[in-house]
Amino acid sequence: MKMTLAAIFCLLCLFPSAPLAGEINLSAAASLREAINEIAEAFTKRTPGVKITRNLGGSGALARQIENGAPADIFISANTEWLDFLKGKRLLDERWIGIFAFNELVFVGRPGLKVSAIQDLPGLERIAIGSPRSVPAGEYAMQAMKRAGIDRRMEKRLVMARDVRECLMYAERGEVDGAFVYKSDALQAARNTRILFTVPQGLYPRVTYPMALTTVGGRKGEAAAFYKFLQSPQAGTILERHGFATR
Repeated sequence: MKMTLAAIFCLLCLFPSAPLAGEINLSAAASLREAINEIAEAFTKRTPGVKITRNLGGSGALARQIENGAPADIFISANTEWLDFLKGKRLLDERWIGIFAFNELVFVGRPGLKVSAIQDLPGLERIAIGSPRSVPAGEYAMQAMKRAGIDRRMEKRLVMARDVRECLMYAERGEVDGAFVYKSDALQAARNTRILFTVPQGLYPRVTYPMALTTVGGRKGEAAAFYKFLQSPQAGTILERHGFATR
């Protein structure tokens, strides 16, 4: 049976052709940079035609961007607070929420600096932390200093940074005496500094990276496939190689 041009046009309007390449917009905590880049590359190798656009930064800044309409299919935060924030705004697909990884808070500084515990920090002049208002690592650091009883003595010594990587950069350049960063950052990116001590776990909540598909991502097959890959043994191996824990 022959179809008229008008009928063919109507069918094309009802069933538009699928895009040649799917795109996934990923917003993730800056401390995941190397690991998430490697995981994304592994996924695109096995899923040709899919492009992953990465937006890395402080979890709070990313959450605010998503709230204001920035394109995002997957959100990975460095704490549960900012994921809960977006959940409360009804911007996440609650069918797709899980835990991606775990981390530890450490203090880094130049070799030879006589600091071996959090109680030694009031003896330093300048210490970098992520801004607690938007950077989970900074919030963890503030909680740890408060529980250690040194927070009031530290108020004028703190240098605020936009994210953990900026904290590490300040320490690497010698612009501060030391910095609170994640263990993964210290292992991956530190060149001129070393880990001086690990912040005792009893002083702050465990560093947890929750992840979720947004309401937009929940309608995209590519995003769902990548979410599942983030929970795969291959992704777990990459995370552990970069200093993260998966359980």
